[in-house]
Amino acid sequence: QVQLVESGGGLVQAGGSLRLSCTASGSIISINFMGWYRQAPGKQRELVAATTGGGSTNYADSVKGRFTISRDNAKNTLYLQMNSLKAEDTAVYYCNAEVVTPWVGEYDYWGQGTQVTVSS
Repeated sequence: QVQLVESGGGLVQAGGSLRLSCTASGSIISINFMGWYRQAPGKQRELVAATTGGGSTNYADSVKGRFTISRDNAKNTLYLQMNSLKAEDTAVYYCNAEVVTPWVGEYDYWGQGTQVTVSS
């Protein structure tokens, strides 16, 4: 099976920075898509940033210019560099990946989430 593990969350002051990471492990042939989602209490889970195997990236309007998604394919690791953090960024951040596996083909996996809290 495939596991996604997020790390790097924590408590920061507004204007500060955090770097999240997500590492995929298991029976992986390739990863077509990796993205970061977030969910705050009482709100829907939303896409924050995503990247494809072809290198294209996509960001939510609320984080453009502040967040940068990157990927280390050799390590099957996804990063989210978050700068100029705002209180509105407070949420649980989840890693998502579409993984090609030997037996079941393409499948969508989720990490357990990491908490990001931004104080004013």
